[in-house]
Amino acid sequence: MKKNQQLPRTPGVPTEEKGLLLARTLDEKQGEEIVLLDVAGVCPIAEQIIMVTAKGQRHAQALADALLHLAKERNIASLGLEGYQTGTWVLLDFNDIIVHIFQEELRGFYNIEGLWSEGRRVNWSTVSQDAE
Repeated sequence: MKKNQQLPRTPGVPTEEKGLLLARTLDEKQGEEIVLLDVAGVCPIAEQIIMVTAKGQRHAQALADALLHLAKERNIASLGLEGYQTGTWVLLDFNDIIVHIFQEELRGFYNIEGLWSEGRRVNWSTVSQDAE
């Protein structure tokens, strides 16, 4: 994939806005250590990647459920869900955004932040909601 090639997007919801919505939803549902990376031009499969730590299996499933509910409510395309049953590493594919929900021990082991360290960290918690 060329660095400037764009991925298909969900009509009506810009990637940046979608990333902020997803990160804030995870925060509202008490997800921990939420990291939003802008990997446009670095990652061939997504423009943003979100990582979050869950407190346990049910919490991971609840976080995934909350994101799927938001996607349905906002007409955001959800292309895939993996790992939901075990809840140790849940992956959600929102086309241009990939969300990783980890149990604490697996998050450190797989080190997704390190894998995509060329990405730009987005400070989702300080971006004004009025700007969306």
